[in-house]
Parts: sequence; C-alpha cells; structure tokens
Amino acid sequence: MSRPSSQKPAAILSSPGDDKKTQEAPKIEFPCDYGIKIVGNNDVEFDRDMLDIVERFSPELDRSRVTHRDSRNGKYRSLHVTIYATGEEQLNGLFVALKATGRVQMVL
Repeated sequence: MSRPSSQKPAAILSSPGDDKKTQEAPKIEFPCDYGIKIVGNNDVEFDRDMLDIVERFSPELDRSRVTHRDSRNGKYRSLHVTIYATGEEQLNGLFVALKATGRVQMVL
C-alpha cells in the first residue's frame, strides 16, 4: 500500500521548527524479521555464546545468515543476526539476557 506524498513516515527525523513532542517512534509490526547487532569484547567463544543465547529466544535462527566484524584493533567484535521476532517481550528478554553476560557492550 502506498502512502500519500503529503504524509511523512514516523521514522523521519524532525526538521527545524518541527514540534518534537509530536514525533512518534516507529512501530514494529509483529511477527517480523528483526535485525540485531551485538557488540562485545572479542574472544574465542563470543560468537558461540551469544548465538546460544539468541537461539533460546529465537530457536529458528539461521546461523548461516549471521555475519561478524572485528574492530580495527581487534578488541571488539560485532555480530549481526536476524531473528523472527514475535513480540516486545521476546526482544526485551533477549536484550536483558545478552547484557547480563557482562561481555556485551551494546545491543542495537
């Protein structure tokens, strides 16, 4: 379905003069594919341990679609995963579990 050209999407950043109080956060329509970036200290078991946690919340995770990248100096590693998100409760639980490891710097 196309959107009328006079209506701007909720995710557009406000421009000067816009009332920021009227801006709404983008709504996620569940269920959906949902991309997550997990950033943490680079160590041998980081990928395996983080993906084990992700699979507890999204058992159908396709590990072949997971990508990773090391920081320039090799201290940090980021994992990019796509899960099948069923609701906010699932996402919140996943984010809490990842951060609870003490090895995750950021989840985006």
